[in-house]
Amino acid sequence: MVFTAGEIPPWAAMLGVFDLETTGIDPATSRIVSAHVGVLGSDGVPVERRDWLADPGVEIPEGAAAVHGISTERARAEGRPAPDVVGEILDALRDLSDRRIPVVIYNAPYDLTLLMHEAVRHGHRALDDSLLVIDPLVVDKAVDKYRRGKRTLTAAADCYGVSLVDAHDSSADAIAAGRVAQALARRYAAELWLSADELHALQVAWCREQTESFIAYMRRVKDPQFTTSDLWPVRELQLEY
Repeated sequence: MVFTAGEIPPWAAMLGVFDLETTGIDPATSRIVSAHVGVLGSDGVPVERRDWLADPGVEIPEGAAAVHGISTERARAEGRPAPDVVGEILDALRDLSDRRIPVVIYNAPYDLTLLMHEAVRHGHRALDDSLLVIDPLVVDKAVDKYRRGKRTLTAAADCYGVSLVDAHDSSADAIAAGRVAQALARRYAAELWLSADELHALQVAWCREQTESFIAYMRRVKDPQFTTSDLWPVRELQLEY
């Protein structure tokens, strides 16, 4: 198939975007502080958006606050109760799933696993497996395996010519991740000219391969017993409430 410059696969013509800012790095114990769910048109311009600031019900560590700029005091004064926020985020993602709009989530296993823990913690029905996910981190590693350097969202945005202002703001990160996904779709149209369902399934396999390679590297250079989950887009729940 021959593609014209800038032509975009159908899955990228309208994309949901989702990002969380949280209290920490462990998805089993961290809590949601802020969140964004939106929709981008084919030009990367937001056409729908919802933003949340939550009172997570726990102290926000200084290290986390230094990253996203939201202190415990601000979250308590301006944030809404965590159970309400979590329920509304779940509803917003279900709405995108019902409309068959794929959702871009950079490093999806972190955000989705944390959200699943929050759903259980606050007594909400968790998402089912019908959500179509596009994870630019996984896709980028698959189509450009040997590029040196970091694979953070900031690095990916720079690589693909996407402006990322206010990194670690949930809305800025979500929108930038969506635009990175669209840039990937344009640059690698031949490899990514798939349905959203096909791309979702491929990412499951790609993540498994990438994780196996990472485990082999870590065992070789750091820890012979190192292991980590290769599940995507949601990791195992560790229920200790």
